[in-house]
Amino acid sequence: MGQAGRSLDAATLRAFTLWEGALMLVLGVLALLFPLVASLWVTVVVALLFLVGGLVGWINNLMRARLLSPWLAFWRLVVSTLFVLAGLAMIRQLASGPVGAAAPVATLALAIGVVFLVEGLVALVVSLAHRQIRGWAWGLLNGIVTLVLGVLILRLPEAALLSVLGILVGISFVFSAVDLLSFSASFHADQG
Repeated sequence: MGQAGRSLDAATLRAFTLWEGALMLVLGVLALLFPLVASLWVTVVVALLFLVGGLVGWINNLMRARLLSPWLAFWRLVVSTLFVLAGLAMIRQLASGPVGAAAPVATLALAIGVVFLVEGLVALVVSLAHRQIRGWAWGLLNGIVTLVLGVLILRLPEAALLSVLGILVGISFVFSAVDLLSFSASFHADQG
């Protein structure tokens, strides 16, 4: 590919990164303004992903059953069934109102806390590996904040999770947006 093709790809990548940052900023601000709604939506999305993932897993396993050993096919179907049941249970609890929604939100909070811990560590390592690029400190700050948010989520009492989870996700999205808009955009600009 010639120089013009590489330049176009870098420009496209930079534009995509900037749009991603803008979207993260809007979603982060909305989550901060409406933390209960954000907490519930995150839980709804995960419940739907469990449900769809389980159904797709069932279809995939049934289509490939002839190619797999009977035990492997059986256990893959068990896992897919568990995903479907977990998704349905979460949707049922969410439909029962805020009190019923507390259990799936609390369970999801644990998972999000672990993800934030890992995401924060990765952001720290990536930013430190790119110290020569202007804006690397935003990545470092993003990593620190995301790491701290992960610890906070894991230490919250269950009753506080309904609102606080949305607030913490909003803060993380805002910092991720700043990281994308400054560090990543600068990185892609340097590559073009």
